[in-house]
Amino acid sequence: MDTKELLKKVRKIEIKTRRLSDHIFGGEYHSTFKGRGMTFSEVRQYQFGDDVRNIDWNVTARTNLPHIKVFEEERELTMMLMVDVSGSEMFGTQNQFKNEIVTEMAATLAFSATQNNDKIGLILFSDQIELYIPPKKGRSHVLRIIRELIEFKPKSKKTNIAEAFKFLSNVMKKKAIVFVLSDFVADNYKQNLKIAAGRHDITGIRVYDKHEKEIPNLGMVQMQDEETGELILVNTSSKKVRQNYSQFYNEKVNYFKDSFTKSGAGVIDCRVDESYVKKLLGYFKRRG
Repeated sequence: MDTKELLKKVRKIEIKTRRLSDHIFGGEYHSTFKGRGMTFSEVRQYQFGDDVRNIDWNVTARTNLPHIKVFEEERELTMMLMVDVSGSEMFGTQNQFKNEIVTEMAATLAFSATQNNDKIGLILFSDQIELYIPPKKGRSHVLRIIRELIEFKPKSKKTNIAEAFKFLSNVMKKKAIVFVLSDFVADNYKQNLKIAAGRHDITGIRVYDKHEKEIPNLGMVQMQDEETGELILVNTSSKKVRQNYSQFYNEKVNYFKDSFTKSGAGVIDCRVDESYVKKLLGYFKRRG
């Protein structure tokens, strides 16, 4: 993709997603994620009705008058976008590939955070950490994130979500709002998710295509595994083959929902032919 075409794509996504974040998500994002921490503001003299647990005993001892610590809601937050760039994200049978929907959702979330004057960072992962952009503020920073989401070419097509959560825990020491965008056709990440969710406010956004859920009966079909590149002949006429695939897929979906729910993390399911606007808005309102 040449520079002119890339800039055109970035601008197109900016116009669409910024309008959504300005008119729809800005207020919802703020009301959902505000007040995640309190920061010290000042000390003042105790008044009737104040919480005695906030008494500053040092100042009280010096002045012989009871004083309390006043705290304010900590407005500035950090959003981390964790995006799966493995081979399976290139699948799509509707109008868009999964990775195109993921890019739009990530951009919308980033602009919503920008409206709140928050920092935004990015982790692109496959079975390794492909790219890490530390959190920063501002429109130009968000546009850089969008550019990477559009044109980044991963070294690997495989997936290791556990490694991504391990990296998050190592690199982000302060609490962050984390959105993980993937199809979550993976397992063995529950423990690393639990550790990360103990510190961060995590939401998993599962983006999928309806035709991934089951294999249609089409006879003998040559299929390619997007993550390994392996070509195999599959007898889709076999009921057992179709059942085994459905069982495999459902196990991965159930593992995702169970792992996130039990870790205290949020869950969003979004099919590529559904409105991600309604999905995000509904989630923000339920949490707000």
